[in-house]
Amino acid sequence: MAPSSVAVYSETDVFAIGKHETKLVKPEESVTPKPLLIFTPLEAGEYPVLVLLHGYLLYNSFYSQLSHHIASHGFILVVPQLYCVTGPDATEEVECVAEIANWLPEELNKILPSQVSANLTNLGLAGHSRGGKVAFALALNRVNTKLKPKLKFSALIGIDPVDGMDTGKQTQPKVLSYVPGSFNLEMPVMVIGSGLGEVRKNLLFPACAPKGVNHEDFYNECCKPACYFVVKDYGHLDMLDDETNGIRGKATHCLCKNGKSRAPMRRFVGGVVVAFLKAYFGGDFSYLKGINDKESVPVLLQKVDFML
Repeated sequence: MAPSSVAVYSETDVFAIGKHETKLVKPEESVTPKPLLIFTPLEAGEYPVLVLLHGYLLYNSFYSQLSHHIASHGFILVVPQLYCVTGPDATEEVECVAEIANWLPEELNKILPSQVSANLTNLGLAGHSRGGKVAFALALNRVNTKLKPKLKFSALIGIDPVDGMDTGKQTQPKVLSYVPGSFNLEMPVMVIGSGLGEVRKNLLFPACAPKGVNHEDFYNECCKPACYFVVKDYGHLDMLDDETNGIRGKATHCLCKNGKSRAPMRRFVGGVVVAFLKAYFGGDFSYLKGINDKESVPVLLQKVDFML
């Protein structure tokens, strides 16, 4: 678990820790729809909110360093544990996220530090891997859930999203239609891809983000405004914490093709998420449009594209 505060920070470099001291809040499970980790700035103020969904069979705690990074730039992150064991069908997860969204307006501020409040008019939804599929499925209304979100999400982020378990094989609910520009989301979208995600670690396991159901396919169906970043030489799980404990944590180092270390990919994902949210929540596009030109970018980018 990342420390709650860091002494060295930057107000201008999105790839470095931001100026805000942060805190992890873990509310009692009896008062939340699902177990939640909440990462919040400690400085008094009102902050936008980002709901971050974990990947397949992963724990929400594996995203602690990434979440602290984003929170340190002035955002509140709500990171649920959607399940511990599940099958290929993600329909129930979509319904869970709708339930969490409906919980936020009445209950989130009760859990935050007293000097901090949530600005739910700026509410983002992000998901990694299968969590990215779930995020898009909810935004696209792919599941006829009885729990219609009372709040409107105003930004969507897919972090190496995957719509299936193997090449070209989608799982339910199907998100991709393979019709270019078919995602009529009426909100800005960012898709982040990993260059090694479609590469098999070994002959025993399929690629973790196989071609035909991965980030490339998601972005092809996006409409304006949207942006796309593919990171070369890093893998599908390289944005997780440096240390992920337990059997599942150890498996994250074994099942997917990985880069040499996680820190550069995690810093990039955290930074580009901050830049995207600063653009569409704060109206400052300088960070996002300048990503490819910044000397501080910690990774080599394989592809950058904007539809603005």
